[in-house]
Amino acid sequence: MQKKYIVRLTDDERDTLAQVVKKLKGTAQKVRRANILLKADADGPAWTDAHIAEAFGCRTKTVENVRERLVTVGFTQTLDGKPRDTPRAKLLDGAQEAKVIATRLGPPPAGFAHWTLRLLAEQVVALEIVESISHETVRQTLKKTRPANVTG
Repeated sequence: MQKKYIVRLTDDERDTLAQVVKKLKGTAQKVRRANILLKADADGPAWTDAHIAEAFGCRTKTVENVRERLVTVGFTQTLDGKPRDTPRAKLLDGAQEAKVIATRLGPPPAGFAHWTLRLLAEQVVALEIVESISHETVRQTLKKTRPANVTG
């Protein structure tokens, strides 16, 4: 079957990808994309999508998506990934964060030796500081002031 998106790399692009792979420079996703592009190069090894997917532990659709992205949006954005349009909104405002921290610094409920993240999340909802919250959000909120005895 004829490929719709053909990968043809320049020498500079090939060198950049080789450096990323050799030095494991960047995220795991970036290294995987670099490997995929190097093996998919029509002027290089020109591996099949199935062979690339098997070699790098991904799906053939991932390989197809990387090929398509290279042709449609360019080398740099394909390698580095798409930047977020807007940063994620904070789940808690400053006053709510302060109340979560103050709750954590208080004594744990009766029958508990210390606060756990899940117990703290339940308590924050019970005190109506927020409508709902996950233990992971509590962990991120406490991360800057991480006491030694908070457990997950």
